[in-house]
Amino acid sequence: MVYMSNKNLPHALPMRYADFPTLAEALDYAAQGCNGMHFYDRRLQLEHTLEYRQLQQHAKAGARRLLSLNIRKGERVALIAETSIGFVEAFFACQYAGLVAVPLAIPMGVGQRASYTTKLQGLLTSCKPAAIISSDEWLSLIDVENIDIPPVHILSHNDFNALPEKETNLPLPSPDDIAYLQYTSGSTRFPRGVIITHREVMSNLRVISHDGIKLRENDRCVSWLPFYHDMGLVGFLLTPVATQLSVDYLRTQDFAMRPLQWLKLITQNRCTVSVAPPFGYDLCLRRVNDKDLAELDLACWRVAGIGAEPIPAQQLKEFGERFSHAQFNPRAFMPCYGLAENALAVSFSAEDAGLQVNEIDRDILERQGKALPPTPETRAVSTFANCGKALPGHYIEIRNEQGKCLPEREIGHICISGPSLMSGYFQDPVSQKEIQSTGWMDTGDLGYLLDGDLYVTGRIKDLIIIHGRNIWPQDIEYAVEKELGIHSGNAIAFVTAQERIVLQIQCRISSEEHRQQMLHALTAHIQSEFGVTVDIEFVPPHSIPRTSSGKPARAEAKRRYLTPFTDTIAPQQTPIVGYVQ
Repeated sequence: MVYMSNKNLPHALPMRYADFPTLAEALDYAAQGCNGMHFYDRRLQLEHTLEYRQLQQHAKAGARRLLSLNIRKGERVALIAETSIGFVEAFFACQYAGLVAVPLAIPMGVGQRASYTTKLQGLLTSCKPAAIISSDEWLSLIDVENIDIPPVHILSHNDFNALPEKETNLPLPSPDDIAYLQYTSGSTRFPRGVIITHREVMSNLRVISHDGIKLRENDRCVSWLPFYHDMGLVGFLLTPVATQLSVDYLRTQDFAMRPLQWLKLITQNRCTVSVAPPFGYDLCLRRVNDKDLAELDLACWRVAGIGAEPIPAQQLKEFGERFSHAQFNPRAFMPCYGLAENALAVSFSAEDAGLQVNEIDRDILERQGKALPPTPETRAVSTFANCGKALPGHYIEIRNEQGKCLPEREIGHICISGPSLMSGYFQDPVSQKEIQSTGWMDTGDLGYLLDGDLYVTGRIKDLIIIHGRNIWPQDIEYAVEKELGIHSGNAIAFVTAQERIVLQIQCRISSEEHRQQMLHALTAHIQSEFGVTVDIEFVPPHSIPRTSSGKPARAEAKRRYLTPFTDTIAPQQTPIVGYVQ
């Protein structure tokens, strides 16, 4: 097998694990080395290289250009977050200028632009930026005339680069200055701006790199994750800078259309570290054939991180088995748990342990809220992935509705604390005061601890509560997908206020007779498996809503279901899976 010559360069200076006070100082150190960022097109041709020394020079010049607009320290700069050099340079320009970067999403499919413009207006109303920087492609979608924000500078990357540089010294930011606002994925409500200071993000980068992934000097990262999401921004933009490692990028849109390019880039450049939500692995599993496997060599891939809640074990097991023929080692799987409110990571599973799962009695789980092992009398089993222990200096507690800590194996609210915890939500003094006074946050997720390891069972607001039973929607979804032999993510379940369970299934079957046969068979199967009745609705392909991290947006699916005439949503015309806001 022939590889391109774009390999890791020697680590030209002693590796440091993000032990810097600020992002600006992290880049200052990385700029002394010879590593950097590499941007690839959909054919895996290298389009651009940005060494860290170049990034530092361009970011400092960009900071002086931003200050020429008389933007005051602490004001926000909205950045349309493409996977591009322009975004990266503008983001770090904000760090050197003492301004708050606000990465915002781009539309991910044909037919998304109208809804995207509406959502963008809401985000801009929320963050009230002093400037907006975008590529030419998205400028026409930025409509500030119809929203309540102060006068704002709207700049293309060319406009930004043409600004004069203000003659001024750039003071280093303080560790307690806000580095950026990270808007949440919006799985249960309109996205909120998470306030992250330099101290908070550097604390997270330090434990991610040193204790979680355990990065090494010869590591090389690769990512297709979008920069507007915490896993893409913190995991694969800020972590490589803070540890002086090289990183390769594919655009998210290119991955979605040709997912195997991700694995080909790992093969080509001998990349060692990459992380994705489960749907990323599933897409590759769907598309691969024997010829593709023969062209891949994934023996170099030592950390295959998985971030989502909960993590589908069977899907990843199938990936490991299939791609073992391309020398992938399933022990590389590293499930983790995190959220934007903690910068990124809360826990990582053990290195070189692979995917570890806990099987529990599903009936006891639903009726007693306990994760007990199966017995000979067990009728059904639920399986949850081990997401590891809290990172050093960080803490996880499982609490009940009254805030009391629960013992191991009891399901409750996942609450977190530690130096990476956000300062609060932007323009939400209640959340800021609560975190400052308690040092803790209820994540909105449910789970349990076992031997100190975290197992995530789902979102609190997604839980289906019927006649005193707690039914996890993913159990119903998985049972239906398995019964029909359809891919993960093609079914979504939620409950209405009247305790009616609705199950939507994406399918292309046009025969009404065939649909009715499926409907009756599925209704009987779910009744037998779960003892409940569901309203089944067949929907067009690509119409199930997802959050920016690719998770099923059950609250949005319910909203659309309940308002079908006032909020008609057309299916996407381009099969983008995940990362659709």
